Amino acid sequence: MSTKEKIQEELDVLVAEDRNNEIVVYNDDVNTFDHVIETLIQVCDHTPIQAEQCSLIVHYKGKCTVKTGSYEDLLPRCSALLDAGLSAEII
Repeated sequence: MSTKEKIQEELDVLVAEDRNNEIVVYNDDVNTFDHVIETLIQVCDHTPIQAEQCSLIVHYKGKCTVKTGSYEDLLPRCSALLDAGLSAEII
């Protein structure tokens, strides 16, 4: 294996490890669809269609992964979701 291939392989592993965290939003009986959709657009940079689809999954399945990435990126986003009254956690 060449040095270039070895470095690329190490980088691929680091990128894969960096993506292992996800924010999961849970269903509740408090928040409206509109509030969840607007919050996902603002906090998670979703498109309106993505946000609507996630809100429907949350409603019908009870939970939905709304964002994946590094813990450092997800922590402030999860805090903002919680501050907006949504039930969410990083797993």
